[in-house]
Amino acid sequence: MNVNDFDFHLPEELIAQTPLLDRTSSRLLVMNKETGDVDHRHFRDITDYLHEGDTLVLNDTRVLPARLMGVKEETGAHIELLLLKQVEDDVWETLVKPAKKVKVGTVISFGDGLLKAECTALLDHGGRHFKMIYDGIFYEILDQLGEMPLPPYIREKLEDQERYQTVFAKERGSAAAPTAGLHFTEELLDEIRAKGINIAFITLHVGLGTFRPVSVDSIDDHKMHAEFYRITQETADLINNTKKQGGRVISVGTTSTRTLESVAEKFGGELKEDSGWTDIFIFPGFEFQAIDGLITNFHLPKSTLVMLVSALSNRENILNAYNEAVNERYRFFSFGDAMFIEPQKKETHQ
Repeated sequence: MNVNDFDFHLPEELIAQTPLLDRTSSRLLVMNKETGDVDHRHFRDITDYLHEGDTLVLNDTRVLPARLMGVKEETGAHIELLLLKQVEDDVWETLVKPAKKVKVGTVISFGDGLLKAECTALLDHGGRHFKMIYDGIFYEILDQLGEMPLPPYIREKLEDQERYQTVFAKERGSAAAPTAGLHFTEELLDEIRAKGINIAFITLHVGLGTFRPVSVDSIDDHKMHAEFYRITQETADLINNTKKQGGRVISVGTTSTRTLESVAEKFGGELKEDSGWTDIFIFPGFEFQAIDGLITNFHLPKSTLVMLVSALSNRENILNAYNEAVNERYRFFSFGDAMFIEPQKKETHQ
């Protein structure tokens, strides 16, 4: 398949720049996975589409304030560092701007020397390895000096940094938020539990590779960047039992989906406790083994994320739904509205 098969017209003014005051007031486009039929609701109505015995799977990763603004010690030149992932103890893979100013041995100072970083290796695409030098607890210093790494299409300043975190964010390590989870509040989660719907958590630390443009014509030639995931035995058991009892597994976000399908692929369809790195690339033709339905945001034209949601239904259904979302002026991307690709209700085994 060609990348252009996943293109659609998106007016720039539909890219949401700021989060809504009430997380659950986002709009919700519900699309039947099989037929492509569409309903227009609000996110607080998601409970109408979830059934007793279903399991909702959320990604509990927490976004690091990973953007650091510093200066080169020797010249005073301004350097921006974006932490991508921890390679070992105090060594981080980063993106640097401007990369050409940073060689192996370059030392960058942040917060008047509260934190220093020495470049230890050059990587592709402006990437660098840096060893962090500091006294105290690294994450406390990062909280003090770092900024939230909002995607480049968001140009407005974020007043409340917690609005780029889910209310259930716990495990530090992401370079970006699992944005489908941003629509939930504690009250909505309580309402879901009260309806007899299970809630399970996985962890996948989102890397920027998830959002990197596809630079090849044929999607078969695209290579995903690896991201770290973890699934507990408790979550694995809950999902396995849900399936045995005829319930549906509803993934919240493409990150939860990639985690569950990676583990299912590894263990022949069953979920087990596991952690590691996944570079799974899901596009039409993929055979899903873990999830039945998906709650997700609206994604970028020609992106790997549009390809993933197309794989769960089909390309025609997804592009028709996206065109309807554009016509109905839905808000797109991280702070935008949501979509639920709804599977048929399963018959419960007696």
